Amino acid sequence: MSLFQTARWQRQFDTGAFEVDTDPARLPFETAYDFIGRRSYWAKGMPEAVFRRSVAGALCFGVYHGEALVGFARVITDGATIAYLGDVFIDEGYRGRGLSKWLMACIHSHPDLTALRRWMLFTADAHELYRQFGWTEAARPERYMERLNQNVYQQQQ
Repeated sequence: MSLFQTARWQRQFDTGAFEVDTDPARLPFETAYDFIGRRSYWAKGMPEAVFRRSVAGALCFGVYHGEALVGFARVITDGATIAYLGDVFIDEGYRGRGLSKWLMACIHSHPDLTALRRWMLFTADAHELYRQFGWTEAARPERYMERLNQNVYQQQQ
């Protein structure tokens, strides 16, 4: 059972009708895994079981064109003070239509996420997208620390 409200947004674009939906029962896991575990630069090679656990422990946003999943994002949060945004992905064939901006607007307007004090994310190439939604570089990077195991997925196989 999810701790979060299921939410759905609908929008008409020049290329058709789209929905953003957080219903975990609707998410086609294999398509989401293909985006993240097989095609992303940040998690390519992630074992399917690991991705399955990551989805189960997060509030996931699917972007749908009809019933086809064309975008995805995960928010890991306590629902009260902090959130981590990760695995943001729009399928290559659907990029350039404004879907990533709409997805970010939906994420930021989800009723369980609007009053959080701090959000975090990592990105190599989408800084300009996130800046449009109030994201900035860390105000105090000297306070930020991480424990990174770059080869964890290879060690699990």
